[in-house]
Amino acid sequence: MYPEIEPDESGMLDVGDKHRVYWEVCGNPRGKPAVVVHGGPGSGCSAGMRRFFDPSAYRIVLFDQRMCGRSTPHASEPGADLSANTTDHLLADMERLREHLGIDRWLVFGGSWGSVLGLLYAERHPDRISEMVLCGLATGRQAETDLLTRGLGEVFPEAWARFRAGVPEEDRDGDLADAYHRLLMHPDPVVHAKAARDWCAWEDAIVPTSPSPSPRFQDPTFALGFARIVTHFWRHGSWLEEGVVLAEAGQLAGIPGALVQGNLDLGNLIGTPWQLAAAWPGSELMLVDAGHHATGALGAAIVGATDRFRG
Repeated sequence: MYPEIEPDESGMLDVGDKHRVYWEVCGNPRGKPAVVVHGGPGSGCSAGMRRFFDPSAYRIVLFDQRMCGRSTPHASEPGADLSANTTDHLLADMERLREHLGIDRWLVFGGSWGSVLGLLYAERHPDRISEMVLCGLATGRQAETDLLTRGLGEVFPEAWARFRAGVPEEDRDGDLADAYHRLLMHPDPVVHAKAARDWCAWEDAIVPTSPSPSPRFQDPTFALGFARIVTHFWRHGSWLEEGVVLAEAGQLAGIPGALVQGNLDLGNLIGTPWQLAAAWPGSELMLVDAGHHATGALGAAIVGATDRFRG
């Protein structure tokens, strides 16, 4: 990965609905534009994401999606209203940011939830995409959410038992994201803080190739905001028609795509990387010895892909 760099410019973009989205630009002001679409949903962007790109070749754009990171309002705030935070809102924000920065076409890099949002953006705006680099592959299907909230319980039974026990007994056989969301939005800080800890402990457990506990989950503000946003999206099926991302991936034919995936990523268990590669003519699936997070060998492979596309 490239050395750490600082933003050359940054700002807060008014996207309506009383929301302001944080953005930053670094690298070469005259370089090839690239936008980073972070995961979660609700993780926010980090300084390390700048390091996937050659700063002499790329104009690197990062932004925090609604209600997370440095965007305002934040999902952790008392009485937070998440109603204007949907997939369509986030896609519209990306277009508004592109126009604000005067960019015609850009490379889209996304990981995990960022790969879902990036794919949707590309399917709706193929003329705005030069290339795509995706990792931690997901397509927003219910089967993927079911795997993460219930299916992996057979792989991590002790952690699963604790996770399931975190909601009222009458909710344990239903939609766990919905049940947790109700607890996370409870006005009592004791209730919503415990729900955030329980949710994030399960998120840690299902990524055994990464350090645990995750440092970011030790921040109560981050943990609460993150858990509120991810459960908000998952309980609504991310406002997506089932299977639509895969069904419309053929529209990406002609857009170069590097699909960089860790072969130890447990999301592979239902075949998403191979299904996406098969549905997207011209994409290339590259498997590396890594897990879900874009560090180590996976990070190096991502850099290899962005280097290949830098022109």
